[in-house]
Amino acid sequence: MNNTPELLSPAGDLDKMRFGIAYGADAVYMAGTRFGMRAAATNFDDNALREGIAYAHAHGVKCYITVNIMPSNRDLPALPAYLELLQDAGADALIIADVGVLRMARRYAPKVPVHISTQTSILNHEAANYWADEGAERIVLARELSLEEIAEIRAKTPKELEIEAFVHGAMCISYSGRCLISQYMTGRDANRGDCAQPCRWDYYLVERTRPEQPFVLRQEDKTSYVLNAKDMCMIEHIPELIRCGISSFKIEGRAKSAYYVACITNAYRHAVDAVLEGRPLPPWVIAETDKISHRVYSTGFYSGNEPGQTPESGGYIRNWDIAAVCIGEEHGLVQLSQRNRFFRGEAVSVLEPGTEPYAVTLDTLYNEAMEPIESAPHATMTVYLKTDRKIKPGAFLRVRRG
Repeated sequence: MNNTPELLSPAGDLDKMRFGIAYGADAVYMAGTRFGMRAAATNFDDNALREGIAYAHAHGVKCYITVNIMPSNRDLPALPAYLELLQDAGADALIIADVGVLRMARRYAPKVPVHISTQTSILNHEAANYWADEGAERIVLARELSLEEIAEIRAKTPKELEIEAFVHGAMCISYSGRCLISQYMTGRDANRGDCAQPCRWDYYLVERTRPEQPFVLRQEDKTSYVLNAKDMCMIEHIPELIRCGISSFKIEGRAKSAYYVACITNAYRHAVDAVLEGRPLPPWVIAETDKISHRVYSTGFYSGNEPGQTPESGGYIRNWDIAAVCIGEEHGLVQLSQRNRFFRGEAVSVLEPGTEPYAVTLDTLYNEAMEPIESAPHATMTVYLKTDRKIKPGAFLRVRRG
């Protein structure tokens, strides 16, 4: 346990980045509006990149910028100015997948360390050492590795080479995320950050001469989500991840919500700290992973087995709703902004930065006119809560629905 891993959170935009930092991230990874592998995320324009990096640094947090699309010739002319911008803005590392981009980064952003993206499918120590020889400070391992394989890579690579690996979030049916299905079916190129996620769709089997007679792919009267991979959750296996030498624990999810970033970062922050301090894993951190929308969980390839799919459903497990977000205090009352309908008398779980979640009962509610109300039915309406417990601004109030 002499390895203290970094906790790396996703930052799809400035708001999500701030939540990741508030809830315990050591570093965040993000993208500009170009050259990143999550085109569906809001991402950061040039000014927001500068603002975000400055904000993170002011809070002692590092910022890694993804420049990890597989570019074509037409992308290259805009890269020099962009790389120069990232260096000038103070990026702590560039996450790169393409050797051409790596070559250009050396020329136009020579002061910025390079991390080699999971898109390169690093599966063995020879590949890891190649990238170390090329000047990489860190490698982001392919998801398809077991703990034993990672330990061998760690043992046979330079100690100064950092190893990053995913520990939580969505997984891809494709190898290390390299997929052509989206481009083939929709014209949206997954290798340029614009995946339409056709692996999550439901499918029939159709014989060519009888297109009007679809066959189901299961022994039931419904279609099959045959390509729909399970989500990853490694929160109960942090000691094993530390022992095999992973330097950075990466949470997937730049296209997900600020609440997801806050909830999962908070859970892993407390879990990692408990393990490093020799304490048992707090049971509540495991429960927190079920309070976000997610697919069926697995441990990915870490156990040496394939994570499998959930062919019976393409949707999410949603047992909890965000009832409201605390926006401050007024009139001696907690001021809330409604997110989903809630009722007087309901018990909510409050998620605050740096603390174990706690329960509060919504005993007394008022609207903006300070009139008592029985429920909060309107989106983003302001509600005042009378409670003896001080609730910090930015806290999420969750209510169980499932």
